[in-house]
Amino acid sequence: MAAAAGALAPPLVPRASARPEGVNRPELLPRERVSVIDLQKWLTAAERGRLERLISNLERDTGFRLRVLTQQYPETPGLAVKDYWAVDGRTVVLVADLGINGRARANVLNFNVGDALPFSNTFWSRLQSKYGNTFYVKENGIDSAIMEAAGALADCLRRGEPYCAAPPLTVSEFL
Repeated sequence: MAAAAGALAPPLVPRASARPEGVNRPELLPRERVSVIDLQKWLTAAERGRLERLISNLERDTGFRLRVLTQQYPETPGLAVKDYWAVDGRTVVLVADLGINGRARANVLNFNVGDALPFSNTFWSRLQSKYGNTFYVKENGIDSAIMEAAGALADCLRRGEPYCAAPPLTVSEFL
């Protein structure tokens, strides 16, 4: 009886706001191991190179690992990146995604954060809000959002402070 009543009741969460289904598509991953997977081609070759160097130096200097994925759901490797990158407690995965079919999202940057990173949830929210918001992306481009967020994160990790309360200022904010 309870099952029949539940089947007739309206869903508790409207379909439009439901969480997208999980994806596991390792075939979208490159064969060679890279730290930046730019499925959407939002980064130039020079930007990818700078990002790879920043990531390599950050890992060498701090032991923390940053990985970057650009995607547009549902074209995503999804869960497959966890094994591909051997994600652990010292890894941050920055995901840039315009959302389902490129429909505007409030924020295009998301961070999957290992539990050994020394920052509070407030830091991650501020980093996401500063660089991933639609206004920043519209004015500066999604490539700049990715590069600036990665640079700010690297700067905070290099400081060695137990907590970084907010992303560091950019040069343009000093002018």
